[in-house]
Amino acid sequence: MLLNDDFLLTTDWAKKLYHDHAEHMPIIDYHCHLSPKEIWENERFGNLAEIWICKDGAGDHYKWRLMRAAGVPEELISGDGDDYEKFLAFVKTVEQAPGNPIFEWSHLELRRFFGIEDVICEKNAQSIWERANERIASDDFRPRQIIKNAGVKALCTTDDPADDLAYHKQLAEVEDLGFKVLPTYRPDGLMGIDRPDFAAYCDRIGEAAGVDAHSFAGLVEAAAQRVDYFHSVGGRLADHGTDVVRFVPATPEELEDIVARRLAGEVLPEVDVCKYQTALCLELMRLYAEHNWVFQFHVNALRNANTRGFEALGRDKGFDSAGDQPGLASEMARYLDAAEREDALPRTILYSLNENDWLGLSTLMQSFQGGCKQKLQLGCAWWVNDQFDGMKRQLTMMAEQSLIANFTGMLTDSRSFLSYPRHEYFRRVLCHTIGEWVEQGRVPEDEAYLGKIVEDICYNNAHDYFGFFE
Repeated sequence: MLLNDDFLLTTDWAKKLYHDHAEHMPIIDYHCHLSPKEIWENERFGNLAEIWICKDGAGDHYKWRLMRAAGVPEELISGDGDDYEKFLAFVKTVEQAPGNPIFEWSHLELRRFFGIEDVICEKNAQSIWERANERIASDDFRPRQIIKNAGVKALCTTDDPADDLAYHKQLAEVEDLGFKVLPTYRPDGLMGIDRPDFAAYCDRIGEAAGVDAHSFAGLVEAAAQRVDYFHSVGGRLADHGTDVVRFVPATPEELEDIVARRLAGEVLPEVDVCKYQTALCLELMRLYAEHNWVFQFHVNALRNANTRGFEALGRDKGFDSAGDQPGLASEMARYLDAAEREDALPRTILYSLNENDWLGLSTLMQSFQGGCKQKLQLGCAWWVNDQFDGMKRQLTMMAEQSLIANFTGMLTDSRSFLSYPRHEYFRRVLCHTIGEWVEQGRVPEDEAYLGKIVEDICYNNAHDYFGFFE
């Protein structure tokens, strides 16, 4: 039966570990792209298409990519087409998608949030639409209640250093909110000296920090002030999306000259971009270490490959893929070593979108452990790896090369309020994997021992590692 109580749980031990230990653990979603503004405003969604596919030009680009592959016109994906027609186009796409995680996630979302166990197909579309929209019209489907009903205790949004974090501050004052909404420092604008709007960004962050940010020293000062500010609002994480990792050192004089030339309108050669980004990343890592933050390093993505698509719709609209950077582990080693030599290496989670990097990263991180429990982690199966085989491979790699019992578990990395069943999916894969190890005689048949490991990975490790509740 599709998605029955024991789906993915192929052994008796997997069933025991999931139902008795994993199933009811709370959630810490330590990396997502939900809007704090939408959480604060707490407005109802209009219908299932708005919450599932597209609202005001924003949506879940996992789904968008599949709909494009099915030949759906863009107006029914990210455009202003009729909402029911968008939903119907998605339903027809799902029918073509067995084996794709969207197939399983979408059915899980229907079951967990709407109580609808129908198969997603054209003949059931009208019934699903009407019953789901009836639920969406209730207060149970305002964003805050969706989050609370999913068992979330804390979620971390992704925020520009220049943001005022007004919605985070307002949410922190809501007495009965039931969960924490915390900012994450995401310095894409600071790092983006090669972006066309870099000069305008220097103005923006300088104004936010109250400093002159039109030099390298000024940008570092502004960055430090904003780290302090994020910390005061509850931020305990940074997140860098660095598609290509290059370590190119530079002198202070070179860095000031690079920033000056860029602000004068010069298009910089790649080597100068790398020098700036190397130096600024190391400065930020030092700041994160001083504040006892966790540094998330997301690498090896190929973004905005489709120029026409990017120009028409912008970033984060489904035109990204896994990168293939050679020598990534060597470049990463130079970053970690430079920070370690200055005693400025923060607790760090390393993610790569290309699973071929995982062995290099997971063995590299073991060279820099020490000083605290699991100082470095191999990040969960991120983005395109966020599916059964990817999760299982990541769990196996973390176990083989480090200490799986210390792993901080899953995150949604999503813009959708209905993404929390992905945590259930991960937990089923976790229990499936450990259950196989029991059946193979590789770990003891000890429920107390294994159950604690499962509960820790699902929630307790993230609770302790990130310190959101201290």
